[in-house]
Amino acid sequence: MFVTIGIVVGVVAGVAGVVIGALALWQARGAVGDRSRTQAVEGAGSPGDLRAIRDVAVFRYDALEEMTGQLSFSVALMNGLGDGIVLTSINGHSEARTYVRPLRGGKGRQPLSPEEEHAVRAARLGLGPEAEPHFGRE
Repeated sequence: MFVTIGIVVGVVAGVAGVVIGALALWQARGAVGDRSRTQAVEGAGSPGDLRAIRDVAVFRYDALEEMTGQLSFSVALMNGLGDGIVLTSINGHSEARTYVRPLRGGKGRQPLSPEEEHAVRAARLGLGPEAEPHFGRE
């Protein structure tokens, strides 16, 4: 019975993680669209508000061998100065863990995982809201 409850809790946590990731992606795409429209209004020579969130990327991956389907993700949200956060959700069968790490000047104020580094790099390079699954991997 406890195993069944654990599986149900794990599935619910995993689904919640996917929903959060989908919402973040949807908001990121909207933010990128808003930024594009703002740039068109401001003109190409104007940098806009450097404190506004403008660099966004979502990097999906398989964090655990037991879970496939790239349900884990890292989302980088930064302003023009490289300040912001990286939101990471590690999803497994029986649990999901979520972490937030601050960024300053495009660098983690705490050590970042390789996947978080990929999300930050993709956001800074303007590769779009959804980074390729194998971005930067050899």
